[in-house]
Amino acid sequence: MAVLPIVEVPDPRLKLISTPVEGVDDDTRALIADMFDTMYDANGIGLAAIQIGVPKRVLVMDLQEEEDEEGKPIRAPRVFINPEILDPADERSLYNEGCLSVPDQYAEVERPKRCRVKWLDEDGKAHEEAFEGLLAVCIQHEMDHLNGIVFLDHLSRLKRQMIMKKLDKQRRAAA
Repeated sequence: MAVLPIVEVPDPRLKLISTPVEGVDDDTRALIADMFDTMYDANGIGLAAIQIGVPKRVLVMDLQEEEDEEGKPIRAPRVFINPEILDPADERSLYNEGCLSVPDQYAEVERPKRCRVKWLDEDGKAHEEAFEGLLAVCIQHEMDHLNGIVFLDHLSRLKRQMIMKKLDKQRRAAA
C-alpha cells in the first residue's frame, strides 16, 4: 500500500479510455489499496485508477458522510470494478464539483439526478444498485474519468479556460 502521485490536468493520460479488468486478483486488490491510500491522503471522496496513471476500469469512493461521537468522519469505502451506468434519469441536477486532478478548482456541473449502476467489487462479486444525491454525482464523475473525461469537459470553453488560468497561477505561486 502506497500513496501515489495524482495525475493532474492537462496530462494526456487523463484523456485515455480505461480498459476493463479481466479478472479480480491480488494485483487488482493491491491497486485498490493504493488508490484508497492516495485518495485519503489527498482528502478526496473518489478516485479513478487513471488518476494514478493506471488505465484500468477501477474506481474507489468514500463519501464519509457520517461522523463518530467525536465528530470525525466514519470511513465507508466502496470499490467499483468495470462499472456501467444502466439507466440515468432524465431529471437533471447541478452540483459544485471538484477533482483531485484539478486541485482546488470547482464548478457547477449538470448531471442526471439518479442512475442505476452495475459493477464488480474487490472480490469479483457482481452488484447493481440505484444511486442518487452525492453518490450519483460522484459515481458519474469518477466514471467519466474511465472514459477520458474530466469535469472541465462539461463546462463552457470560457469557464474551462478561466479554471485552467487559475490553476496555472496557483502552480506558479507554489513553485
